[in-house]
Amino acid sequence: MASPFWSPSRKSAARIVYVGRNRFGNWVACEERGVFGGLFVSRAQALKYALFKNGGHSDRIIEVTREIELYIGTDR
Repeated sequence: MASPFWSPSRKSAARIVYVGRNRFGNWVACEERGVFGGLFVSRAQALKYALFKNGGHSDRIIEVTREIELYIGTDR
């Protein structure tokens, strides 16, 4: 029986992933806190990656119209 005080851990919660284009026109998918991300040739590839990484929660993928950049291993 599940505890009434149980709540999903931060790790199991679906992550928000932003998908859009960078200044060079490449497709970017990046998690809101920078935990993961990638550069892609097509929108379809970026969306597929985003769905895979956030556990298939399409409602947690946000397609942005402004330019976004992928930062890996750097402080912003």
